[in-house]
Amino acid sequence: MSFPEHFAPGALKQRAIIIGAVLALHAAAIWALQHGMSKPSAQPQIIPAEVIAQFIAPPAPEPPAPAPAPAAPPTPAPPKPQPKPKPQPPKPAPKPVQKAPPLPKAIADPTPAPDAPTGTLESESAPVADTAPPAPPAPAQAAPTAATPSGAPEVVLPSSNASYLNNPRPSYPSISRRMGEQGRVMLRVLVNTDGRAEQIELKESSGFDRLDKAAIAAVKKWRFVPGKRNGVPEAMWNIVPINFVLE
Repeated sequence: MSFPEHFAPGALKQRAIIIGAVLALHAAAIWALQHGMSKPSAQPQIIPAEVIAQFIAPPAPEPPAPAPAPAAPPTPAPPKPQPKPKPQPPKPAPKPVQKAPPLPKAIADPTPAPDAPTGTLESESAPVADTAPPAPPAPAQAAPTAATPSGAPEVVLPSSNASYLNNPRPSYPSISRRMGEQGRVMLRVLVNTDGRAEQIELKESSGFDRLDKAAIAAVKKWRFVPGKRNGVPEAMWNIVPINFVLE
């Protein structure tokens, strides 16, 4: 067949009919596959679950526990036997107390003792003036004795007034002289059996510390007639006055 014959009007119409028929067959086959020949898919079935219930009766209540029997009252313990008091021995009769004989009381001599040496007024530049030479020793004046009843021991108090003792006068402090200090010092002196001042206490102050110290310093150097009891020397306390007077 030549080229012109191929494109003739009759031939074109015949080819169009064949092509249309082929397309129609294909479309029918596709439709059959989709609607007729294909089986519907199985749908899942829902089966309700069967509820099985069983009635359970509640447990019977337990019977109440029996009440405890009342406890028996405790039996009281038997009382402890009280110890019998021990018999106390009879108290011995008090012995008669024998009173000791009264000690003799020291009674000062009614005659006043002469004042102790007084401080001397001295100039600042000059040394302390020496005391006048003592007079010849006179018989020792009897020290004051304590008035004692008959049969009691005889007590003689210490003394510092005997001239033969040569006790120096206290030195008057120069500062006290310039300031016009004066007064009386009372010392309590323990005189031992050797006639020395073993202990000195300030019984009454003059009011000025310098005068008190000057009196104590002087009495430390003094000698005393020791006190005696029945003629035997004995350590005794004695009161010594020291006067500081500006002359």
